[in-house]
Amino acid sequence: MRKALAGASWTVTLVGITVAMVYGHNPDLLPRLPVIGVAIFILTLAVSAFTTRPSVTVWTTAWTSTVSFAGALVVAAHNTGHQSLADSLFVLALVCLSAGLISVTRRRLSSDARASLIDGAIVAMAGWIATWVLLLEPVLRQHAQSSLTSSVRAVGLALTCLIVFLVANLSFTDSRRTVASTLSILAPLAAIAGYLLFAIHSSHPHHISAGAQRAPFLAALFLETAALLHPTISELHVSTLVRRTKPLLIRLTTTTAALIGPLFLLAITNAHNTLDRSVRAGSILVLASAVMARVIQSVRENARVQDTLLFESLTDPLTGLPNRTSLLHSIEEALLDTWRTNTQPTVLFIDVDRFKNINDSLGHAMGDEVLSEVARRINVAVPVEAVVARLSGDEFGVLHAGTESSTQAVMLAEGILDSLRAPLSLAHGDMFVSASIGVSITPRDLPLTPDALLRNADTAMYRAKNAGRNCIALFDDSMLEKVTQRLDIETALYRALERRELHLLHQPIVDINLGIVTGFEALMRWDRGEAGTVSPGDFIPVAEETGTIVPLGSWALVDALSQLREWIDSGVCRPTTTMSVNVSARQLHDPQFVNVVNDALATSGISADLLWLEVTESVMITEPAQALASLRRLNSIGVRVAIDDFGTGYSSLSLLQKFPVQRIKVDRAFVAGIDNAETRAIVRTIIAMSSALGADVVAEGIEQPEQLRELQALGCTMAQGYLIGKPLSVSDVPAKVRSIEDPHLFKHITGN
Repeated sequence: MRKALAGASWTVTLVGITVAMVYGHNPDLLPRLPVIGVAIFILTLAVSAFTTRPSVTVWTTAWTSTVSFAGALVVAAHNTGHQSLADSLFVLALVCLSAGLISVTRRRLSSDARASLIDGAIVAMAGWIATWVLLLEPVLRQHAQSSLTSSVRAVGLALTCLIVFLVANLSFTDSRRTVASTLSILAPLAAIAGYLLFAIHSSHPHHISAGAQRAPFLAALFLETAALLHPTISELHVSTLVRRTKPLLIRLTTTTAALIGPLFLLAITNAHNTLDRSVRAGSILVLASAVMARVIQSVRENARVQDTLLFESLTDPLTGLPNRTSLLHSIEEALLDTWRTNTQPTVLFIDVDRFKNINDSLGHAMGDEVLSEVARRINVAVPVEAVVARLSGDEFGVLHAGTESSTQAVMLAEGILDSLRAPLSLAHGDMFVSASIGVSITPRDLPLTPDALLRNADTAMYRAKNAGRNCIALFDDSMLEKVTQRLDIETALYRALERRELHLLHQPIVDINLGIVTGFEALMRWDRGEAGTVSPGDFIPVAEETGTIVPLGSWALVDALSQLREWIDSGVCRPTTTMSVNVSARQLHDPQFVNVVNDALATSGISADLLWLEVTESVMITEPAQALASLRRLNSIGVRVAIDDFGTGYSSLSLLQKFPVQRIKVDRAFVAGIDNAETRAIVRTIIAMSSALGADVVAEGIEQPEQLRELQALGCTMAQGYLIGKPLSVSDVPAKVRSIEDPHLFKHITGN
């Protein structure tokens, strides 16, 4: 239905304009067109009342103005000697049209109403000056016409200026432009054009044909008919629909032309009498006043917008607190004032603990409510003179310029922690939150920038996070050294593979009963050349956190399996020798990891059952479903899974049963304490549990012959450690395998 009405509206618009132009050129071709147009309009009024449903004001205005215009045209055509009645009917039509436009304009004026009204006044004054010079002043000078006709004609021309003012306001308003609103603007303009042609014909000796006079009225009739047919006519009185972009170009072009046109017209014409000069001067004064008012309004609006933008650029929209930029400005001012006082400005960096869990589980709306309440409590907990800011996300900053010692700074942070201990009263119930706070105090003898002071507090906050959360950490220089070192590692790690700085060492895994090498564990090492070597304990956590462990792990798989292929082919080790590769949780959660393993096996030509993937207990705890799916897929093709460092985590037996585990590696901490009765009991339990699960056991970190004998007595058959062989370079592996598998040398090594 809406599409059919919209199509009919466009059809009426195009046909109506075309036939109006034809009628204006030769009215004899379509002598009955005005009557047909009025009939179509009346029919449309009846139909629209039940279909498009325009407002009562729009419907009434369309009806009364059209009837009045039609009556005026009829009288003008049949009573050429008595024009006062025709002029009166025209004035009545213009009054009805003005009333309807006033109603619509009032409803559609938006927040920019003042500017629209002033711009409309400028356009209307331009129309008034043109109307006075070209039409109204000549009418008043004509003595042939009666005074009544002149007065009515003057009122009608004045009303055209009012309509121009109203139409300009409708064009300039921020309300959304629709097809119906556009047609409703064009229709009055066409009607005004027709009335002006009528006035020119009546006031000047130049003849304007009846067709040319009626054509604009016909166009207005069809345009109004099309507007009533279009479904958007019901939105004409709605002011809530706002344009996404303001009509600035239209306003600028129209008001500029409205300023230039009258000035040009006044420059090329001369005043005829005192009244003409007075009206011209008064009109120019009003126009200049409108322009001045618009300039003042624009300057004030621009200043207000600038203030708003500045405020928004320095304020957090959620909490209303200053943002990071504003806090840095405040820190800079505090640092500049320290030379006059004995104070050491303190900056606190506050991070809400585990806030991501709140957002993920309860939604962002609840997260915003939590942040707002946390911001309120921090504000209450600190002194009035302190500056509280929201830095980003769940991070807040506090500047207190009046602290004199580290004790005061820590007490300030403790006050904030205390304020968060009580549950937050939220719309969905109470909630407990905690925070980690880093404290940075301005040193007396070392100048710092605001960025550096805030960065130090941020660094201390991470120390508080690592210490277990819900605590306070005071910044010291050692923290900065660690952060700098970590950043250096993180940056260099991205290029480590490309620069060939990474390599693998291989530690033998031995069957201690048979004295043979059953496999190797590949261990990643990083040699940065002149920068020295980087401990795996330093770069592996960074690689896992940043995600670079994924490409590094893929490279390690291919390199380790390819090396095993070479050793088997050259006879260094048996065809059944295995290769163990450590795999992180980040790799198992990579959707391409199974394909990476398959590609590595295919590239190296190694059978899947010769590959052991070693995972830690944390993999079973952190998102176990994803890790379990990947390990089961790999296990189904023959790859075997080992739990590394077993006994140091918190995995339950139920999780251990779910995972496809074929090997358990006893952590070196238990091996080191094997001489303790309680430790031996734990190891015995691990071995018994492994046997029940059908998994073999490997003891790690064996360094003493006594440890090996104790483990052997407990039933452990496989071992690795420095006693048997430390991690070896590729070139050292063949000699080490020969020494291990030489019975005399192995007995000497192990002390058995």
